[in-house]
Amino acid sequence: MRRVLVGGAAFAAACVSAASMPGIADATPLPTPGTTVGPASPPTSGPPSGPTGTDDTTPSQSPADTPSDAPTTGTTSPTTTPSGASGASGADPSATVTGKAVMVTPKLPKFKTYAYGKNAGQRVDVYWQPANPKDKKAKARPGVFLLHGGYWLEGDKGSWKYIARRLTAQGFTVFAANYRLAGAAQWPAQRDDAVDALGFVRKHAKYFNLDPKRVAVLGSSAGGLLATQLGTLDDGAKRVRGVAALSPVNMPYLAYQDGGTPDATASQRKLRGAVDKLVGCEPGAGATSCWNRLDDANSATHVSRGDAPMLLFHSARDFVPATQSTALAGALRTAGVPVTVRTVPGRMHGGALLIDPTVYPTLLAWLKARTA
Repeated sequence: MRRVLVGGAAFAAACVSAASMPGIADATPLPTPGTTVGPASPPTSGPPSGPTGTDDTTPSQSPADTPSDAPTTGTTSPTTTPSGASGASGADPSATVTGKAVMVTPKLPKFKTYAYGKNAGQRVDVYWQPANPKDKKAKARPGVFLLHGGYWLEGDKGSWKYIARRLTAQGFTVFAANYRLAGAAQWPAQRDDAVDALGFVRKHAKYFNLDPKRVAVLGSSAGGLLATQLGTLDDGAKRVRGVAALSPVNMPYLAYQDGGTPDATASQRKLRGAVDKLVGCEPGAGATSCWNRLDDANSATHVSRGDAPMLLFHSARDFVPATQSTALAGALRTAGVPVTVRTVPGRMHGGALLIDPTVYPTLLAWLKARTA
């Protein structure tokens, strides 16, 4: 029997906020560094061609909240309020809620963590529904690749867990990657990791019931820069079908400048320092190598006719303002690449933009259209 919950629009928004805010603990135990990246030893639940990985066995909210490799029921019933839910009762937001509708939680996807490189930070969580062997006409699923925020200094792939489940329930194979942080590796290591993680999942697409030719990327804040880089580096449209980003820091040097003004907020000052660490030098010091890295980290400098279409969101009072996306959008339009920059009311940032009732439906419709 499946449990049902009744909720209103405000309740749904609170759940989405909890699903997307940075800082939610990752319940997934990471593999030991050096775990085999390829299909050297098959998982017990998969065919011999499947990559090796680590199951999620440690709940972060409640036992019913934890994805398992073979869920015994098609329901979840959280008993605790997710962090950031602002008093709303704890419900898994992976099913759609409307003002007076009944919410039915969907079957949990399969879930494992895999190593796509030897560094401890090079890990990717994959959420998928296996193909039905009895349905010979079924097509492999489109994919969504998620990149977390956190000033390139912090954050974790686990912060996407609830949104990943929700997207999986709506027909996607979903993967969320960690990447080497700026405290340990200098740009372009973060972009290199995003490229490698995407390549790993596409290599094993058949096992994950993924169509490798129908993948879009979604990034938040610092991860938004990595997302737009995937869409502009070389011929980005050959890599991904589309790029969506929430508060993307597309121009690190502009963020550095904004963080140095007298009225800069604490978040803007922190982002200024993060740019220092990302490129490994102080912008404005005059070193040619520093300017070269800053230019390389500006997604607009890579724009060409072969880039992926984009959908970019900011809030009106976001500490990463819409000007971070308008220059990129102008360059894309000049090159003939479709792009939309949307500004919504409020001061939300990154994943918190999903609180706005227009953002998630717009995002979902766009992802489905781009990966059709």
